[in-house]
Amino acid sequence: MTQSRYVHLVLTLLLVLGFSGSALAQTQTPPQTPTPTEPQYQKSACGPDHKIIYKRAVTLLDNAEKKLTARYTAEAKSMAKEAKSLFAILQKECGQDQKERALTPKEEQQEAINQKLSADEQSQAERLLKSAEEKFKKAQPLEAGQPDMYTQLMRQVKDENEQAQKRGIKAMIYAMRTQQMLFSFLSK
Repeated sequence: MTQSRYVHLVLTLLLVLGFSGSALAQTQTPPQTPTPTEPQYQKSACGPDHKIIYKRAVTLLDNAEKKLTARYTAEAKSMAKEAKSLFAILQKECGQDQKERALTPKEEQQEAINQKLSADEQSQAERLLKSAEEKFKKAQPLEAGQPDMYTQLMRQVKDENEQAQKRGIKAMIYAMRTQQMLFSFLSK
């Protein structure tokens, strides 16, 4: 009796799987290969929603710069990272359209300026981080013997780390200003 139930269960299961497989095969469309006579056009993935993403990224970028100027570093960093992720979405989905668009001489010049400013800020941030690390190493042996000197060096370490972070955020903002310019066609 148990064996017949087992056989009946297995046959029912195979029957259900067979029907679901054939139903699934009917609902899926086979991939269509373009015929040699059809021209192959790459459809643009950019749409009105990308215009909204662009405007949001630009707003975040502007606000990040204002927050950085007002010394709200954590908020500025958060906004800059969010703007960066939005520009990454635009690059992924609208990059082809952006690449096809020719830059004006003024835009090329601005792109070069932004890249230089970004590189300068990044190198200054790295220099400050290196200096802070050296001062930190210098301060460690002084902790027990010369607490005043230790405290002074640790304040300098903290200040240089904060300056480095601000410069790093500023470098990110300059780089994204280039992205803003490159995707400006979405605002029109």
